[in-house]
Amino acid sequence: MDNVFGPGCPRNTGGERVFRLSPLEGELTSSFLHRITARYGMRAQALRPWWQWRSSPPRHGSGGVRADADVLLNAAGRHVLAGLCGARMDVLAWALPSFGHQDAELAAETDMATALWRMGGTVAGPAAFGCRLCTARRTAVVVRAVRYAPLWSRVCVRHGRWLLDADADQGLEYLDVRHLPEVAAAQRRWAGVARRAVRAGAEPERVFALAYAVVARWWEQAFGWERERIWPRRLHQVAGGNAGTGLERWRIVGRDAVVFPEVVAVADTLLDPAMAELVWADSGAGRPRPLPADGAFCRRLGERVDRPWLGPLVATDYGGPLIAWMGSVIRLRRGAGGPSGYGNDPWWVRQEHQPVTMAGQLRVLGKEKKAPGSGTSWRVAVPAEQRALIARAIEGAEEQLLQLRRAQSGPVADVARRVLRNLADGAGLIETAWEQTLAAAVTSGVAVEEVGRWTGLPADAVLNVLTAVQDDDDGG
Repeated sequence: MDNVFGPGCPRNTGGERVFRLSPLEGELTSSFLHRITARYGMRAQALRPWWQWRSSPPRHGSGGVRADADVLLNAAGRHVLAGLCGARMDVLAWALPSFGHQDAELAAETDMATALWRMGGTVAGPAAFGCRLCTARRTAVVVRAVRYAPLWSRVCVRHGRWLLDADADQGLEYLDVRHLPEVAAAQRRWAGVARRAVRAGAEPERVFALAYAVVARWWEQAFGWERERIWPRRLHQVAGGNAGTGLERWRIVGRDAVVFPEVVAVADTLLDPAMAELVWADSGAGRPRPLPADGAFCRRLGERVDRPWLGPLVATDYGGPLIAWMGSVIRLRRGAGGPSGYGNDPWWVRQEHQPVTMAGQLRVLGKEKKAPGSGTSWRVAVPAEQRALIARAIEGAEEQLLQLRRAQSGPVADVARRVLRNLADGAGLIETAWEQTLAAAVTSGVAVEEVGRWTGLPADAVLNVLTAVQDDDDGG
């Protein structure tokens, strides 16, 4: 009998054809496993016995398994996967971002194939659904695929689909953007913007993040823009023609696709040295003055996003990321230092300016529609990935404290060393949980001043902590 999956794997007892399967670029390991079973007409759980599992799949509050739940494998587990699909190890390592991901729970050397579930957002960044039509064209099986994909690569140009985040508890995998050619055009344009960012010495990811924060803030304010016509037209289009009574939900689900052309346009604008000169001129150049509501920079920015009337509205949004960017540009030209903790990095997005994800907004919307007292505000407002990081730090601190009870015998020097080391490790984990909880509160809308009162810190110290957390996240 032929061995269907390779050495050490299930055998084919029916004479079926043996398939070689390759992962999609950026695919989650869990998604690839699901496609392997689908190719052979098997249930998704059929391959589970070939690994020893250290955890259960992450789930939504509704009980369903998260679509962005990914699988981490130890060395022995990776060899089993290679045998299942017939692909070379180097191909798997290139295509699957989580394939070689290191995790403390898998660090121990063992000959036993071991697997561990993790949320994709804590492994390799945002995950999105793949285009089923493209997947079927390549693999001959119409099945769901999930890939790690940043927002600037979400358009399937071939089929006119905007591929949605996979971390939210909602049923849609994509939005139809076939009748919105500007969305696909923006994705093509982004490649040139990214090259311009590199030439300017900026990281394209950070430039996009700032432009995204600016435009997402506009999106929240757009309900009050009487002259806005572009976004409502696009939103109704992605909603199938008319958002109807589901407008509130469609504003959440459709936001990223609808605003994407403006995000790319704003990123391109902020990289333009001529626009930075307008900011400098608006500030009074060598004779400092407050930024005017009718400044040339904001007026020109409105024109570049096809909204000539927008300038005065964004010029007076003093608490937003755009004004923060302008302030950094001005300080750099003057050689002046920035506010405590911020420096003069124009591409740095403060924690409080980062847009709430689709998943987070849907949780809040669901909470608002439930009866009072149901659910918890923490689960509703704080992203699951951030909750997982906090919980892991707390669990680690608890383990270190438990170790203290086991370190009470032996020579004084040895006991003291073990106790101090465990205390230091536990204190570090508690501090991490403290910082992440503080950041989660601010990200979820709690005022910095309020958090300061709870922690006993002045507002500028709270902002310094947020800066440190942001830097750690960027470095990780």
